[in-house]
Amino acid sequence: EISSLSENDILVLRLDLTDRSSHEAATNSVLKHFGKIDVLVNNGGRSQRSLFVDTNLDVYSAIMELNYLGTISLTKGVLNHMIQRKKGKIVTVSSVMGIMGAPLATGYCASKHALQGFFNSLRTELTDYPEISIIQICPGPVQSQIIQNVFTENLAKSIENSGDQSHKMPTDRCARLTLVSVANDVKEAWISDHPYLAVCYLWQYAPTWAWWLMNRMGKRRIQNFKSGIVSVLCAPP
Repeated sequence: EISSLSENDILVLRLDLTDRSSHEAATNSVLKHFGKIDVLVNNGGRSQRSLFVDTNLDVYSAIMELNYLGTISLTKGVLNHMIQRKKGKIVTVSSVMGIMGAPLATGYCASKHALQGFFNSLRTELTDYPEISIIQICPGPVQSQIIQNVFTENLAKSIENSGDQSHKMPTDRCARLTLVSVANDVKEAWISDHPYLAVCYLWQYAPTWAWWLMNRMGKRRIQNFKSGIVSVLCAPP
């Protein structure tokens, strides 16, 4: 299929979520080029693979700076524009880790829980703007390079083994289900295969059983981690 887009229909800007002072200028560049912003998709972030007792606190600061503060900083300028127009969609890629907890990802889970709390609260502040949608996408494990770029015990260390990704949801399926969710203004979409999706429901509706199950699975996951095996059960996307 031949695209009808011209060069004027596309604008690519370099953006650093941790450089919050640049976000207003980036937003203004988009507005100058297109005249409006219909949809903001917050999809920047890094995961984590490390035990809390072994992890430097500056790693946690970096996780929150990127995954949480960077996201809400970019959201702020775009939301002001959408409020003026009284319409728009703010889509944030959270994670199933924003719903549950898992070992080796304490900082990552914390940042995603923060996003869930922030956007659920923001939605309640926008009742006078029914055409501004706040949409949260919570994927389970998805094929991507996120594991190669995870935070570890310290900021200078990278992970040595990213493991096999064949079991994870294909990237194009996750993208398609995200678009379906956005088109239908779904407030929160859990995009995952089983057994990860089943664990989400367990965590939501039977938390005592979820804690028991996670303790059992978590113990094995930590043992695999210490042995150099990348465990995938209930891993962040």
